Amino acid sequence: MPKFSIVVPFHNEEESVTTLYDRLTAVMEATGESFEMVFVDDGSTDGTFRLLREILAVDSRVAVVKLRRNFGQTSALAAGFDHATGEYIIAMDGDLQHDPDDIPLFLEKVAEGYDVVSGWRKRRIDNFVMRRIPSRIANWMMAKLSGVDIHDFGTTFKAYRSDILHQIPLYGELHRFIPALASWLGASICEVPIKNVNRERGNSHYGISRTFRVMFDLLTIRFLLKYLSRPLHFFGTLGLLSMFTGSMVALGLTVVKIFRHVNIMDDHGPLVVFAAVLLVFGVQLLALGLLGEMQVRHYHEPSRRAPYSVDRVLRAKSSEETPISE
Repeated sequence: MPKFSIVVPFHNEEESVTTLYDRLTAVMEATGESFEMVFVDDGSTDGTFRLLREILAVDSRVAVVKLRRNFGQTSALAAGFDHATGEYIIAMDGDLQHDPDDIPLFLEKVAEGYDVVSGWRKRRIDNFVMRRIPSRIANWMMAKLSGVDIHDFGTTFKAYRSDILHQIPLYGELHRFIPALASWLGASICEVPIKNVNRERGNSHYGISRTFRVMFDLLTIRFLLKYLSRPLHFFGTLGLLSMFTGSMVALGLTVVKIFRHVNIMDDHGPLVVFAAVLLVFGVQLLALGLLGEMQVRHYHEPSRRAPYSVDRVLRAKSSEETPISE
């Protein structure tokens, strides 16, 4: 079993594949550690998969995972993590914006005993208004809501201890929140400054629409970190507050009816409806919380469905390509 697995997802990166492989190989061989490279083709429509197969043919340390379609970065990383066999896993992008020469920095921190080492683009060179300002705000919010004091959640360039990583379910845009989820498991986390390199080839796959997906996932992470094992504490609290408020309004209307002898529906019809809605809403929230508590029992089910579908996995030890369904 290799000590390190380098996991790289590719989507239409044929101009970067060979260069990245050459640079990764040179850096990892210089470290003297045993390693493998797990390359994931995330439904590319160009020549990416052809180049990956050519690399596999000449290097037995390479494994190629081809997905049936484009599932997105988080799912592609999950596929790579599931097929990595190393004691530690290093994830990075396939567009050459992550410099392989920074990998020794991660290895130093791993050797010190950290479970998660996160890259930090300390000096960013991308667009100030469209990328740096939104990123700074998002990272500040992520740090506050997750309780993990790191500066850069967005970069894929991170190193993980594999046994920690395999306990974390990945879907949506959750790959950027792995440090937060790992901290909930008690993992030790640090970060190292990395270079922020301009993309030399191809086109960026990131757009402003990704910000909205990240914000929704951020709310999910906040809920998971605080109420994963006790959802009734969240829904129950809101439900009781709603029921209490509705009961107080109803009680006040009852007092008015008894002592002032007024027609409540004629004089205070909207308040009656408001009280009834609050009471019903509170009961629904309590029921939702109880259902959540029941679902917690199944959280650690080993048969969690993978958020991707593998077309085939190629390894040098295999004499043929075996289609795999997951």
